[in-house]
Amino acid sequence: MNRVLAHTGARYPIVQAPMGWIARAPLASAVSRAGGLGIIETSSGETTACQAEIAKMLATGLPFGVNLPIRFLKDDAMLRYVCDSGIRFVTTSAGSPAKFIAPLHDAGIVVYHAVPTLDTALKCVDAGIDGLVVEGSEGGGFKNPEEVSTLVLLQAIRERVQVPLIAAGGIVDGRGMAAAFALGAEGIQMGTRFVSSRESPVHANYKNAIVGADATGTWVLNKKSTPCIRALKTGFTATIHEQGLMPPETFKGIRSVYFDGDMEAAPALAGQSAGLIHEIKSAQQIIEDTVAEFFAITRRLAALGTAATFN
Repeated sequence: MNRVLAHTGARYPIVQAPMGWIARAPLASAVSRAGGLGIIETSSGETTACQAEIAKMLATGLPFGVNLPIRFLKDDAMLRYVCDSGIRFVTTSAGSPAKFIAPLHDAGIVVYHAVPTLDTALKCVDAGIDGLVVEGSEGGGFKNPEEVSTLVLLQAIRERVQVPLIAAGGIVDGRGMAAAFALGAEGIQMGTRFVSSRESPVHANYKNAIVGADATGTWVLNKKSTPCIRALKTGFTATIHEQGLMPPETFKGIRSVYFDGDMEAAPALAGQSAGLIHEIKSAQQIIEDTVAEFFAITRRLAALGTAATFN
């Protein structure tokens, strides 16, 4: 039995990443309805709005999860709401989950933590986490400045832990999913692929910029400070790249990027996987195509294994 499916209740072990302001009910419900697992974000800090989005998802009866980014939570309001709402799956990120695990477990909630390093993964397992989202440096958004690819990080963590792993970073289709499973993952998480989906609430300019990017179309920025991020190459991010540091007001215009299509208002967060995305698809088409390609590849590999020859 696939443990990610057992923990989430989804039909397929494909998780939508919790992008701030983007990962709300319209996108999450489309992903869950298609058989994946939609996740509601809380990193925007809009507690009341996020609680309303969670309520919308609960009303659908679809499986879904909530992300709690520990460093960005102003108080324990979201934690208390999640524990009292009947949610069954939570991902935590951006900080130590140690103090969150007990109250979430007491509420009957399965908890996975997003990790960018082996050391963090081991500490989370020691703290009693149920599973891990393994985030390689290819992914968009907030990153570990010491870059380790999903390919390497998955192997390093699987070698040392037994909990289920969800691979994140650089995955947009069944090829990436098959590769992740070969390295020990039991699920995948996709962010950039779903940001550029038909149901994503972001402006067409943002989606088209992702589709138009190539594999070298992003930069890792602010590596000598925090937060370190990966974003699309634009005039705005070129300035940050040249200077090496981000000013405090860098993200002030992020909603203008997302919803007004002003690609020079703030960093347009995206992963290297933008170079693998060539069209805007519905969430259902993304998931169906990913699953079909995954099984086509694994059938071929199964035949290769049965034959025990490369000829």
